[in-house]
Amino acid sequence: MEKTQLIEAMERIVGKEHVLHSPEALYEYSYDATPGHSYMPDVVVSPGTTQEVSEIMKYANAHRIPVYPRGSGTNLSAGTAPLKGGIVLLMLRFDKIIDVDLENLIAEVEVGVIVQDINDHIAQYGLIYPPDPGTVKTASLGGTIAENSGGLRGLKYGITKNYVQGLEVVLANGDIIHTGGKNVKDVSGYDMTKLFTGSEGTLGIVTKALLKLLPAPEATKSMIAVFDSIDDAGKAVSGIIAAKIIPATLEILDNATIRTVEDFTHVGLPVDADAILLIEVDGNPVVVEDEKAKVLEVLKANNAREVTLAKSAEHKAQLWTARRMALPCLAKLRPTTFVEDATIPRSKIPDFLRIVTKASKDHNVTIGTFGHAGDGNMHPTIVCDLRDEDEMKRVHDAMDDIFKGALALGGTLSGEHGIGLGKLPWMEQQHGKEGMNAMKAIKRALDPNLILNPGKLLGEC
Repeated sequence: MEKTQLIEAMERIVGKEHVLHSPEALYEYSYDATPGHSYMPDVVVSPGTTQEVSEIMKYANAHRIPVYPRGSGTNLSAGTAPLKGGIVLLMLRFDKIIDVDLENLIAEVEVGVIVQDINDHIAQYGLIYPPDPGTVKTASLGGTIAENSGGLRGLKYGITKNYVQGLEVVLANGDIIHTGGKNVKDVSGYDMTKLFTGSEGTLGIVTKALLKLLPAPEATKSMIAVFDSIDDAGKAVSGIIAAKIIPATLEILDNATIRTVEDFTHVGLPVDADAILLIEVDGNPVVVEDEKAKVLEVLKANNAREVTLAKSAEHKAQLWTARRMALPCLAKLRPTTFVEDATIPRSKIPDFLRIVTKASKDHNVTIGTFGHAGDGNMHPTIVCDLRDEDEMKRVHDAMDDIFKGALALGGTLSGEHGIGLGKLPWMEQQHGKEGMNAMKAIKRALDPNLILNPGKLLGEC
């Protein structure tokens, strides 16, 4: 099909003002936040209704045109890069919080809404939506559903799939389906809501979601613990969980990350520390005080050099800003930043950190590691220069060591960033040939013409 025909067809569906096709616009949507992946689409289309999405999919399916759903583009695994040309389906016009049902604690939200805006809106009711990705102020709901995002509160509260109770989805052929609902229990048929959550846009276009909300905790206590040994920090993480304490947040930063964040933010982080843990407990005020005391005991028993409690709301905000600044600060060191998210059993954190350190030394690449220590979701972050071919070969060799090491420890390739294009080479090692074939069969059943985000998550089907 000629590009002109495609553009005209899209303009008939959504209006000329919602179709972009200039070279500048196409380049702008040729990549996401993942380095090294840029592919030019044929057109960028911004639908505003589910019916418009349905019409677009009917047309694309009939003409076998690839479609790539996209929100804010903060994806870190090239999940929205238009690998084979076609249509970038920009979902940001789906920007309404439709309803907050206080009797059932459910919000009905369109997928273009920014996650932080959901929490800002429901705060007036004393509620929270717990998934809390690092890009919470910029990530769209649809993107977090596609990637099954987690975040800093994942240890206690879980990840996106734990809070998506229902979806409105447009299938590859244009059919509109609704999954799940407001029922607390529902075992009628396959769990289609869970299937689409985390499917990276390869099975359908999500347009709307029903989200489970929780009461905001009554009290919180935040603290920072300083360690001269990263092994001791890892043991402290295991010790806290073994003491039957589930913090809302339990984060780790290694020395390279500490020094980098402090260089840019000057918030007073201990640059001589081998590691720091950032910890928050929340809930009933009495329980919070008890858990705080128990955490302090565990930290002391595992050789924490120093523990500082947040003295005020401003001090608490400063501590968590330091954690959220880990990635942007590391990204300032070199032109290119690869943020991985291999996840291991939390008892294996010290072993995994040794693997990362060895990979850094063996291949002469710079790696700063931070992450969600409480649930084993680590973010080894490699800073480099994509234009340096020799360095990039060493970077990929280091990645190979890191991912193979994570799998050998009983871990997984991704805890929250998804697979996209970046981690395809290791998927069969984790899931086996039979597992990959089963997932590909699901893909082919729902998208027989293979037009939805082709090449992602499973590779060629």
